This record gives sequence, structure tokens and C-alpha cells, in this order.
Amino acid sequence: MPSSATAPPLPVLSRPPALFVVTVFTSAFLVFFVQPMVGKLLLPLLGGAPAVWNTSMAFFQAALLVGYGYAHLLQKIKAFKTQVLVHGIMLALAGLTLPLHVTGLLGQPDPEHPAIWLLGVLTLSIGAPFAVLSATAPLVQAWFSRTADLDPASGKPSEPYSLYAASNLGSLLSLLAYPILVEPLTQLTHQRLGWSLGYGVLAAMIILLGLTQKARTAAAEHDAVTPRPGLLTMARWVALAAIPSSLMIGVTTYLSTDVATAPFLWVIPLALYLVTFILAFATRRVLSRKYLLLAQAMGLGLCLYLLPLHGTSILLHLGVHLLCFFLTAWMCHDSLALARPAPDHLTLYYLCLSLGGVIGGGFNAFIAPVIFDTIFEYILILALSCAARPWGGNPLTTWPRRDVIWFALGVAATLTLMVVPMVDLPEAVGSNAAKLLFALAIVTLVALNHRGVLMATIAVLAAIALQMFNHPGNLVESDRNFFGVIRVADTEDQALGPIREMIHGTTLHGAQRRLPGQECQPLTYYGPATAIGQSFALQQIRSPAIDVATVGLGVGTVATYVRPGDRLTFYEIDPEVVRIARNPERFTFISDCAKGSVDFRTGDARLTLAPLPAGELDLLLVDAFTSDAVPAHLLTAEAIAMYLSKLSDDGVVVFHLSNRHLELRSPVIAAVRQAGGKSVTQVSPAAPEGSRLRTASIVVVAGKGDQALAPFHADPRWEGASPGGVKAWTDDYMNVIGAMFRPQY
Repeated sequence: MPSSATAPPLPVLSRPPALFVVTVFTSAFLVFFVQPMVGKLLLPLLGGAPAVWNTSMAFFQAALLVGYGYAHLLQKIKAFKTQVLVHGIMLALAGLTLPLHVTGLLGQPDPEHPAIWLLGVLTLSIGAPFAVLSATAPLVQAWFSRTADLDPASGKPSEPYSLYAASNLGSLLSLLAYPILVEPLTQLTHQRLGWSLGYGVLAAMIILLGLTQKARTAAAEHDAVTPRPGLLTMARWVALAAIPSSLMIGVTTYLSTDVATAPFLWVIPLALYLVTFILAFATRRVLSRKYLLLAQAMGLGLCLYLLPLHGTSILLHLGVHLLCFFLTAWMCHDSLALARPAPDHLTLYYLCLSLGGVIGGGFNAFIAPVIFDTIFEYILILALSCAARPWGGNPLTTWPRRDVIWFALGVAATLTLMVVPMVDLPEAVGSNAAKLLFALAIVTLVALNHRGVLMATIAVLAAIALQMFNHPGNLVESDRNFFGVIRVADTEDQALGPIREMIHGTTLHGAQRRLPGQECQPLTYYGPATAIGQSFALQQIRSPAIDVATVGLGVGTVATYVRPGDRLTFYEIDPEVVRIARNPERFTFISDCAKGSVDFRTGDARLTLAPLPAGELDLLLVDAFTSDAVPAHLLTAEAIAMYLSKLSDDGVVVFHLSNRHLELRSPVIAAVRQAGGKSVTQVSPAAPEGSRLRTASIVVVAGKGDQALAPFHADPRWEGASPGGVKAWTDDYMNVIGAMFRPQY
């Protein structure tokens, strides 16, 4: 981002009184605490798709903008006490919507336009208290600048920006405390009441500030007024805030879609984002500007080198991408801190920062999924972040020789790290050497701050990005919507020959053989020898015609088990999955392999299953995975009680619980017991040499009683199920952290 001159040195930030610090800290803590809590309230309605988080983030950023706009307008009132009174009244009015709840005024989600429905529900449920609450931090900082003594050296108001660091510290601690402490130890009901109590405590702090603080005289205020920042300055603030906001959501989506999916993965980029604010607005610099720019250049080069590589270490990818994001966000926020205005324009400054956050987050949440079929926005914003670097000044001619040597050593170290992920070096030395040279050029050109070459580099990066998401094999189709990225690809299996597979994020959602006469052979988790295949066989022995429901469609493999007279209904939340599975040009399990009736219901399974008459089903398969992120609301005691009510006396629920990160079997067994049912379990081994013929799986089968499970008890492959002391998940309580650290087997 160009700048006309070097920013003048700013005064050391003041250390505000404890009441100001505690008030700002508390408001930020409440602002970030409410976001995952509202996410849990919405989970039973929309499931766990990454876009739910992205859309919610965009809403909260927009609500933050409204709050900051209100704070800026409130500064038009000259009387300090009147400002406090007005804000107290607004807090009280917004508090009338508490305790937190999800409004039912908008009905059930629209599967075709879930983002619009979600925004409406968030606005009606939490919009008012969140917006007023978010205004507290800039207001308290502005009040401090008006009530604190003038700086004796400059005669200007004391710097309040260290309060911004306290605000982000409160946000960070809240963000970490919720998944680690609050969610595992408390029920959602208690969380809602606790947050409402905290809201009341904050309102009391605001009143206390108004009673104990006194504004300076009007004459002193007049002397402290500085010129209003120009439009270009404000545009620069907006841009510097938009880049890290977009990158935060972009790197989260990229990592969870194309590298690895793990619970709470979204916490890490958001935590790093907050840390960069804390570092940028700290009272003392942690790293000099010069070395920060160097580190960001090297991190960017390493990140761009790794982008096209497949099959390298997941931890290496996670570490490098998060490091690059951290350094880039820090660089942008450091530029913002250096460009901060005098305190009398503080609320305008924060309003511009909030607007940038809305633009960055809104681009990722609403525009990118429409115009891109892949996570292209991540590499695009990463490349454009180069423009946020200061332009001009060649370090090779302006730096001391010692710094140039350190820079050269840093480049050498970066190149050494780049060699680590190389595999089969003799066969790939040509392409890898080219990538090394390209990465070195990126690091050097970015560090040299050459304007023309830098923009040319960005264009090159955009072209390279078009090739980054190629899936191994021949890509047939790539689609993206609210629920994620779906790829259909042709590949070769050593044991099965040519196959076609569907990948959602990083998870295989089904595969079909392409050899003539072999298309109807069920593969992966659904083969006849797997626990799911056995469940169909045992239930079909009982009756010549059964009613089956499947939560989660995939490519429709279970349709191969449908006999004449059987009836199968798929319950799928993603309309794009339904379109692909039903298209005979993509997969033919449904069109050619099913012998009985096949129907579809689109929407969240808990909502679409609810109207089904009691005792209707003979088999209910719950297999709802999205990049291994399990919609936990489908596994609670309340959900399982509803499933059991839909079963015939001999009916069973089959839970497919395979997951790379969570041990789900124990809480499901506990929930079945709490719902009054009985259960058995089986772990199916994988086929040798990683063939898609059979994939390892963990399955729990539940029924209303021993009569329903009699065929399973008679089969030695099934064993009795025990929760092992693990507590059942409910709509009011979940312990995902505990599931992360329990062994799978």
C-alpha cells in the first residue's frame, strides 16, 4: 500500500486506569463468547458446513460495523455524561431480547438459499445486543481520551490505543476458553444465562464509568482537535483491514477443504488474527518493522511454493499456511497501528477498520462461492496482500551490510525448508528446481519492494492459482456452494481398475467402478462384508420388503441394496450432492442399480425426518459426513430418541461413525442408552493395500430393545456396546474436546 512519507514516530501509548481496561476487556470477552454459542444454537438447523461459520462471521462483522457506526455517531454528542446515558439506555433496550434464543419467526431453513435465512435469523436473534455491545470498546476508548489528562509533552489527548490491545486480549481468551473449558464443562442453558448475566455486569460498569469519570473542559477539548483524515487515508485503513479479514476466512476454508479437516480448526486462524492485533497495538514493539517485512516475504514465498504440491506433510502445509497468514495479517495490522489518527478521530478509525472487515469477510462468504468453483479467493487475496507492503526503497542499497547478510541467510534457510517436502527427487528434480527458483524470485522481489515487478508477480501468481486445485486423476466436475467444494474425478484403483469418485473437501464420499458389468458393486464403507452391508442383509432377511431411510446421500451407493418392493428415502442437506448423485452421466447407482423405490428429501435430517409417522422404518442409516466434520446435533440423545420413535419393532438405526479426528462411538452408545434403546457395535477392517473395495469403518447399531437386535447378537462379528463412562451428548451439552483425545479403538 503506497504511502507518501514515512510515518512520524508516535507517542508511547498510555496505561489507562483499571476500570477502563476491565470494561473494554469484558465487552470484548462477551462479544467473542457469544459467537460460538450462537453457532451451537444454530447447529440443529443447518448442520456443520464450513459456510455456516463463514456466513456467521460475515454477519458478526456486519453487526460490528453497525455498532461502530453507532459509536461514531454518538460522538457527535458533546456532553460526556449524555453519551454514557444514551449508551446505557441502548444496552438496556437491547437487553430486552435476552436470554439468547434462536427466533422461529422465519421458519425452517431454505435449502436453496440457506445464507439468506441464516442472516435473517442471526439479525432477529442476536443483532441488537451484539451491535450495542460491540460499540462499547471504541466508546470506552474515546471516553478515556476525553477524560484522561492531556499529554504534558504534546498538549494532546492521551493515547487510548493500548485499550485496543486489551480488547483483543479479551477476545482471544474468550475464543480459547469456550471450546476448552466452557463447552465441555457447562450446558448450553447455563452458558446463555451466564452470558446474559455478563451483559448486565458490563452495563453496570458503563454506569460506573459515567459516575466516576469527568470530561476535560471545553477549552481543552477545542485545543486538542486535529484535522479530519482524508478519503485516501480512510480508504487505506479499509483496505489494510479487509486483506487480513479475507485471508483469515480464506485460509480457514482452504485448510479445511483441501488440506485437512479437524474440529476447531477455525479457532487457530481467528486466534492468530487476534494475536496480530495485540502485537500491532502493544505498548512496545515485539519485532521491528524491517524484520517483520522480511519475515512476511519469506513466509509468502514458502507458502506459494507449497500450494501446487500434493502428497506432502499435512502438518507442514498447516504450519506454513498459518505462518504466512499470521505474518501477512501482522504486517497489515502493524501498518494500521502506524497510521492510527489522533484520539479525536478514534471512532472514525475503528469504523473504517470494521468496514474493511465486512468487505473482506463478505467477499469470502457471499461473493467467492458464487464466482469461484474452488477456493480461489485464498490465493487471490494472498497475492494481492503484496500491495499492502510499503513501496519503494531497495534494501540492497539502503540497508547496512549486516542486514543484507542476514537476509541472504534467511533466504537460504527458507530454501532448505522447501527441500523437505520433496519426494522422489531424481524423477522430479526438474519441476521442483523450477519451483525453488520461482519461490526464491518471489521472496527476493517482494523483499526488494519493486513496484512494477511486484504487480507482475501478482499476475503470475493468479495464473498459477488456476492449477492449484487439480485433483489426482482426471477431474470430471468441480462444484461449490454454501456447503463446500465437491469434486468428481476419474482415477485408477490397483485392485478394481478404473473408478469414479466423489470428494467433499478432503473426504471420499463414494466411488463407483467403471468396468462394464461391475458398476453396481458397492464399494468403500458400503461393501457386503462391511458392517453397513451386513446390517442391510440382516434386516432384509426379516421381510421381503423393507422401508429404509438414509441420512446422507454421497453417490447413492446404498441404492444397490434396494430390492423390488423395498423403499429407500435419502435425506440430504446439500442440493448439489443430490444433483450429482442423480445424474446418470456422473454416477449410476440410483438410476441403474436400485430395483425398488428411491426418493429424496432435501434439508437437515432432524427437521425432515420429524414429520415421518412413528414405526415407519425398518432401517435408518445415519451417515452424514462433510469433510469428516460430523453434524453433532444428529448424534444427541434427543436426536436418537426421535430416530428410535420412527422404527418398527424390529427396526434398527445404523450409525456410521468413522472419523479421522473424533471418537464418536462412546457418546452415541451413551445417548442410545439415555434414549431407552439398546446397541451393538462392529469395527470393519479395510481391504488390503488401500483398495476402495472396502474401507475401514466404525458402526453402532441401535434398536428399541433386544428383539430388534436379535440377529446382530447371533452374529459373532457384532459385540455388545458400552459407553465406557463417557457422558451422552445432548442438545444442551457436548464435549467435542474429549472426543478428540479418546482413542478410536
